[in-house]
Amino acid sequence: MKTAIHPEYHPVVFRDAATGTEFLTRSTATSENTVDWSDGNVYPLIVVDVTSDSHPFWTGAQRVMDTEGRVERFNRRYGRK
Repeated sequence: MKTAIHPEYHPVVFRDAATGTEFLTRSTATSENTVDWSDGNVYPLIVVDVTSDSHPFWTGAQRVMDTEGRVERFNRRYGRK
């Protein structure tokens, strides 16, 4: 791997804008906003719109597509050949 071409990889706190849930991970993203974490350190804070805590797929609020009804409607409209 070449040296001095990769961005700095450091701990960052991400906050879900919808739920307020925060989690500490590592990222190359930076921010001027900071947050005091429970371990006593100060980390950059990045606020994101959607995380697994608020995304409909992960929360179970996902819409279910009625694929059978769509196929039946297509067959009624255009007929089976």
